[in-house]
Amino acid sequence: MSYTGDVAKGGPADVRELPALTISKIEVGDFGNNAYLLRCTETGDGLLIDAAAEPDRLLELIGDRPISSIVTTHGHPDHWMALEEVAGATGAQVVAHPLDAGDLPVPVTREVGHGDRVTVGVVTLEVIHLRGHTPGSIALLYQDGHLFTGDSLFPGGVGNTQKDPERFDRLFTDVVERIFDRLPDETWVYPGHGADTTLGAERPALPEWRARGW
Repeated sequence: MSYTGDVAKGGPADVRELPALTISKIEVGDFGNNAYLLRCTETGDGLLIDAAAEPDRLLELIGDRPISSIVTTHGHPDHWMALEEVAGATGAQVVAHPLDAGDLPVPVTREVGHGDRVTVGVVTLEVIHLRGHTPGSIALLYQDGHLFTGDSLFPGGVGNTQKDPERFDRLFTDVVERIFDRLPDETWVYPGHGADTTLGAERPALPEWRARGW
């Protein structure tokens, strides 16, 4: 079966096999959080995006193969409630943006900013800083075709900015300039909650998002 990104709490991971990378998506916790396990097909090395909840399920997903990094997309607790246990069990480095690093329950091993690179085996991911949902929210981009957005971009809009017009303007501007103005419509979006989407599916609604302010 082909990958859809449709997962449910307690259900199996949905797995996408790319030539150099395997992406496994799972839903965990009471807030419908998505966690993503990326594995380099050449080396077997792994990277986990958002150790959100249910550490036992995340460790089962990881299995007995190593992961070198856990990337936390931002500092909201629902995205790191399993971080301490998963990091302790795997020995993986903890990666986050410095502006959100202080919100995490464990020390950040590596702080990253806009344009930095994170590797998993021989695969390289680009860090995109998207300010507004939190000061240090980041996305990870693989080959201009696969974008892990945390809570900064979803089907139907950008992330929650608590009706703060300045925060909304900052996030909307970053999402447009750093994502939509740069990447093709085929780019697949893997968000921090809920269903996946593509940039092409969302692009026509950008004027509506701007007008409504959320």
